[in-house]
Amino acid sequence: MNIAFDKTTGLVPAIIQDATTLQVLMLGYMNQEALDSTLKEKKVYFYSRSRQKLWLKGETSGAFLHLESVEMDCDQDALLVRVRPESVVCHTGSFSCFGEKSPKGFLYGLEATIRQRLENGSDSSYTRSLVEKGINKVAQKVGEEAVELVIEAKDNNRELFLGEAADLLYHTLILLAAKGEELQSVEKVLLERSKG
Repeated sequence: MNIAFDKTTGLVPAIIQDATTLQVLMLGYMNQEALDSTLKEKKVYFYSRSRQKLWLKGETSGAFLHLESVEMDCDQDALLVRVRPESVVCHTGSFSCFGEKSPKGFLYGLEATIRQRLENGSDSSYTRSLVEKGINKVAQKVGEEAVELVIEAKDNNRELFLGEAADLLYHTLILLAAKGEELQSVEKVLLERSKG
């Protein structure tokens, strides 16, 4: 990476983003040593401007940021660092330095939870037990939820309608996982359709 570190400070701003939900988590600064350590150890390091030294995010709190990718901006003077956070990121106890966990991107987090339950979940997991019954049972459940959503759409109970919409989305994510597909693939289809 040919990064244009600031000539005076030797630093570059690093925007930290959740790799799953795409929520912005924090802003930090890196020098060459912090970037090299991050790339080598796959955990995010910063350069502390107040303490004038390198620091590993999570070394005292345990809230490590596991590296997924690093990209430069078009001017090569800022970094976008995508991570998998172990827990809350902000020192105030908030999920992000920019507020609490956002519902935008939540479906990707839910998708990751579903996949984890299918791979490592207990036998009592509803998600896992549904998939173990076979693809026909999962597809049938999606159909049932779709019908229930249509029925609630005809009435004026907002809470029931939204509950059924949530059930349909959840079971659709289970069906995608059972078929070895991802929500991102569906988004790509929609994106292609929007270009027409």
